[in-house]
Amino acid sequence: MNRVSRAAAAGLGALAAVAVRDLVQRQHTLLRNFPVIGHARYLLEEIGPELRQYLVAGNNEERPFTRDQRRWVYASAKKDNNYFGFGTDNDLEYTAGYPVINHKTFGRAVPPTHVQAGENVPLPCAKVLGAARGRAQAFRPNSVVNISAMSFGSLSGAAVEALNRGAAIAGCMHNTGEGGLSRHHRHGGELVLQIGTAYFGCRDDEGKFDLQRLKDLVAGAPVRALEIKLSQGAKPGLGGVLPAAKVSAEIAEARGVRQGVDCISPSRHAEFSDTDSLLDWVELLASETGLPVGIKSAVGDMIFWDELTDLMSRTGRGVDFVTIDGGEGGTGAAPMIFTDSVSLPFQLGFTRVYSRFAQRDLQESVVFVGAGKLGLPDNAIVGFALGVDMINVAREAMLAIGCIQAQKCHTDTCPTGVATQNAWLSHGLDPALKSVRAANYVSTLRRDLLKVAEACGVEHPGLIESSAVEVLTGRTASTPLHEVYDYRPGWGLPSATDRAEIARIMTTEAPQGGSAPPSDDAVG
Repeated sequence: MNRVSRAAAAGLGALAAVAVRDLVQRQHTLLRNFPVIGHARYLLEEIGPELRQYLVAGNNEERPFTRDQRRWVYASAKKDNNYFGFGTDNDLEYTAGYPVINHKTFGRAVPPTHVQAGENVPLPCAKVLGAARGRAQAFRPNSVVNISAMSFGSLSGAAVEALNRGAAIAGCMHNTGEGGLSRHHRHGGELVLQIGTAYFGCRDDEGKFDLQRLKDLVAGAPVRALEIKLSQGAKPGLGGVLPAAKVSAEIAEARGVRQGVDCISPSRHAEFSDTDSLLDWVELLASETGLPVGIKSAVGDMIFWDELTDLMSRTGRGVDFVTIDGGEGGTGAAPMIFTDSVSLPFQLGFTRVYSRFAQRDLQESVVFVGAGKLGLPDNAIVGFALGVDMINVAREAMLAIGCIQAQKCHTDTCPTGVATQNAWLSHGLDPALKSVRAANYVSTLRRDLLKVAEACGVEHPGLIESSAVEVLTGRTASTPLHEVYDYRPGWGLPSATDRAEIARIMTTEAPQGGSAPPSDDAVG
């Protein structure tokens, strides 16, 4: 028997063995009825998302990010041409809820320091974080675009390092996520330290919050603010589990837990039990560290926000910033019911919260941060018009450093090494190279926000009024944004003092902070 005949016989034998196994097994009816060929169905089911992504889906069909949106992020990160030709393929006439930005023919003068394409755009926050309550280390954030909370554990060490290096280049802040401050966060980027329900990185041996460990931690790292995580948009009201197999020596060290043991995040905090004690804890952290302290939350029941704003107006205690995460926000893993149906989408949730603060004249003393697909210019502009002072970008930053939206975050098999602890998969991600792409993306987004602000006749996106945006309600009608969300005149804008100061900064000064911008020929 020649070699070809032997190979053919071996192949037929393998198929026969598969057929016999299919016929005798009882778990899959399809395979018992259609042995061998039934496996094609499971193969197509497995690679279906990839087939749709690359061969079938239209430019605006995929979710959570469409092909056009991903293309814009990828091109921005690589400094490729991120323009689109031949007009929009969005169906403006028939898309209810579609936002339209109203440009001005004669706006205020364009700043003489107008930033050209390719430069690292300095775009500081319109408010000084922590100033309203006299925090010792109050500061004006250098960037209205910052990198959102993604823990080392959910992301690989290489991905965290790339994002932190990118934050340093772009001059923006990097939120650690609730998984603690690891060595991968120490590459020059300024940090917002997130404190979750498990107090990772600032807990004692029994898992209880340890104030001294927190103080030691922030003293040894470039931490600019503390964020108390109450909940996040993709899984509000849930805790979390990092399986024992993923709790490596590095993760155990960063979190202050035991290696090789399930790492549990409770569903709520133990250091406070109601809104009043939450504010006590906020003031304790602020007084002991000198840092601005804020909260991050998804939006559901509004009783908490009523209590919070009432206590802030009556007692003088308060948070320095509020991060609102929309229900469309992402996460590494969560039950489908939570990702699809629990917590309000960003615009609904944010406007309800902002209104509570504004009704008590508190909106000017709090920095509002938005999250949940705001890393796209159109979504971000609507956010700024509604009163957001800064935005946090998460999945968009992941895309910038190589994520291909494979949606394998929960399986530890991310093919690009971004959302995995698999050493073989993550070794392919070059932090030095990808950091430049992260910085390019942040800088390009800031540049586009500035361009739109100038089109609206103002010097800064934080100065865009809600009246500058309309929302289509059908083919022949639209409603101004402030009417959609019942905003009163002046809502959504910083104070007159902050407006004047940020306009002055944008027209006469070059804000300081951050490393030198990447050159136009930087390899990303």
